[in-house]
Parts: sequence; C-alpha cells; structure tokens
Amino acid sequence: MIKYLNTVRPSRLAGILPPVLKGILREVHHAGTGKSKSKKKKKHLEVCCILVTHFKVSTEIGKLLSSYLQKKSDVEDHSVHLLFSANRWEQVPLIKEKLSQGVTLVVDRYAFSGVAFTGAKENFSLDWCKQPDAGLPKPDLVLFLQLELADAAKRGAFGHERYENGAFQERALQCFHQLMRDTTLNWKMVDASKSIEAVHEDIRVLSEDAIRAATERPLGELWK
Repeated sequence: MIKYLNTVRPSRLAGILPPVLKGILREVHHAGTGKSKSKKKKKHLEVCCILVTHFKVSTEIGKLLSSYLQKKSDVEDHSVHLLFSANRWEQVPLIKEKLSQGVTLVVDRYAFSGVAFTGAKENFSLDWCKQPDAGLPKPDLVLFLQLELADAAKRGAFGHERYENGAFQERALQCFHQLMRDTTLNWKMVDASKSIEAVHEDIRVLSEDAIRAATERPLGELWK
C-alpha cells in the first residue's frame, strides 16, 4: 500500500513544510507518524507539531471520499480526483493558521498521492492531475518510504480500500517515480523494510536537517 506522511513548517519560524513521508507500507507508516510526533516534542529540535489527516472527513466532500475509498459508492474518475484536491484546499486555511503560530504540521498524505493514484488510471496524464493542486503549500522535504509490494501486501488489512491491489499499486509506484524526477522538490528515499525504530530514526535525521535548512526560507507554492 502506498502511503505517506508529510510535515508542514511555518515560513520564517522553526519547523518544516511537508516532509511527505511516502511509501508502500501500513504499520511502519502509522507507527512512524506517532513516533515522529512524540520525539520531536521531547528532544532534539523541540518542534511543536500536530497531525492533519489526508482528507477532512467532517466536511461533505470528506464524507463522500470516505465512502468512495471504502467501496461504498462510486464516483467518476475525473470528478473524484477534483474532489480530493478540493478537500486539500479546504484545509489550507488551517495549515496557514497553524504555520503562522509556529506549529509544524504532520500531514497524513498530500497532493502527490492524489496525482499518482489518478495518474495510474487509464487516459490520465500527470500534468493534468497536478493542475488542481498547483499553489498548495510546497514541501521542503519529500520522503518516500520504499517497500516491496509483496511485503506491503502482508501488512495490516491490505485490500480493504479501493486501489489496494498489486497491479494498480505497481502503476501508482511508477507514477511516484515520475514525480520524483522533479528537481524543484526535495525527495529522499527511506528503506521501509527496516525495523520501525530504524525507519523512525532515518525519518528523524532527514526531518531535522530539513527543519534547519528551511527556517529562513519563505513558504513556497507547489508546482508553480
């Protein structure tokens, strides 16, 4: 399962704009999210952070998307792509509010996942898929958590959500690799086959490096 986490930092304040921790995994992803939050609070950079989910279920759009992902309803492919993007834009005011307060946001999934999963469908170009999200807060770090598809399928309840099948995941993975060619974004690979503790440590080191480098940079716009 291709999943990710990202962290958003405030412009000119301590923090980090999305490390988007991406990869094909389940438990490592979720455990890593919790560990990153607690460790950042306790030691090293002492960054205040909160978790923002990949779509806001409380909104009408979020409810529709939740039903769609659970295979309870069907939505036309172009429409559902635009709905996922719209739901991300719904959270931009919250993102900017927290950034202005000096809060680091750990965002569970982001625009890259939407682009890759729609791009894996027939007759969709990545350029078209990227357009609705152009202008979102830009990541300072993008972490792709890499794991073999066969190993990923053994983790958690793989297959319960829409898109959780090997052939589709492989096509989505190829789309992620195409997105990684964008030199305007700071992509880093993390080996998710390691222990949870080792993966967490790799993420911590990369995140803290990005935090230090990003503190004096203004907030950018994605794909602009």
